[in-house]
Amino acid sequence: MMKYKPLIFRLLENDKGGKYFIAILLLLMIVVPTCNLLIPESSVFYISTYVVTLLGKYLTYALLAISLDLVWGYLGILSLGHGAFFGLGGYAMGMYLMRQIGDRGVYGNPILPDFMVFLDYKELPWFWHGFDQFWLAMLMVFIVPGLLAFVFGWLAFRSRVTGVYLSIITQALTYALMLAFFRNDLGFGGNNGLTDFKEILGFDLQSDYTRNALFVCSAIAVALGYFICRFIVDSRLGSLITAIRDSEGRVRALGYRDEYIKLFVFVVSAMLAGVAGALYVPQVGIINPGEFSPINSIEMVIWVAMGGRGTLYGAALGAIVVNFAKTYFTAAAPEVWLFMLGGLFVVVTLFLPHGIIGAIKKISAMKSKKTKASVEAQKLNISN
Repeated sequence: MMKYKPLIFRLLENDKGGKYFIAILLLLMIVVPTCNLLIPESSVFYISTYVVTLLGKYLTYALLAISLDLVWGYLGILSLGHGAFFGLGGYAMGMYLMRQIGDRGVYGNPILPDFMVFLDYKELPWFWHGFDQFWLAMLMVFIVPGLLAFVFGWLAFRSRVTGVYLSIITQALTYALMLAFFRNDLGFGGNNGLTDFKEILGFDLQSDYTRNALFVCSAIAVALGYFICRFIVDSRLGSLITAIRDSEGRVRALGYRDEYIKLFVFVVSAMLAGVAGALYVPQVGIINPGEFSPINSIEMVIWVAMGGRGTLYGAALGAIVVNFAKTYFTAAAPEVWLFMLGGLFVVVTLFLPHGIIGAIKKISAMKSKKTKASVEAQKLNISN
């Protein structure tokens, strides 16, 4: 472990925002489980299991936003289809959780999930085999989104599809998956999706300890995802990534195969989104085709824009802020929430083009400049 510490310190050395972000994650990993498990419910410092689960869900969204920021904020690819990778990772985890139900389902079939019994399946589809093993399910969480991103990226980037056309194609990708997963004969539960999960790795999913463990795992995943993305963007490859964003033609003229660089980053981003989906499912308790909805992918773009594109930690902040607001306003004013979301995007675009983090940096720079000018003025007065 010691040999990795210098690398971590190096990554955060010139990343002040990243230091605060990781520090907050570490603090949450300690405080939230402590306040839920060790503090009595009568105390003002008690955090309910519902809130722990809600915070865990927000963290999965934060990881998803970081993965999107990697391709949009640094590579310049506006992906409107990251919900596809998130959903596929979620379904991989959901398939494992469904296999763990066994004969405790409504129909008591030890092999077939309830929806298959209801739809009169005679045997388990071939692509469900092996999902009773956790290691295989976790492997699929990476492989399936990564493979889809690789195939899609290979075809799109080699064909020089860029800009708004690429964004439209990514949105078409997630829409096509949504329509496919709505079909009952596909073998993924159709409109109802996968739900009624009982346990994970032998632990009761409704247990307070399991909920806190999932929260901690989500926080660790966000931290690891942040370090992976920070390592990429701070490396020599990161310089090429931002160069492609700013002037792709010039990078190509220098002899670099930009399509390979874009493909690598796109696949890494898809895998991180898949991990976010896998952590989301056991905490929320359901995965259905609605996760592939194009509106979800558009919301992800709003998270990143709101927090601060091209900062990573800003994208995570945006995901948490927007989803907290969504949780509150969908209960307080559900009929106007979508209008508020659209208005939020317009406000950010017009008045906060660099997001919350950009505004904070601008205010900080102005204060620093003002302080420096004041010090210079005092020195001038003293010398006179």
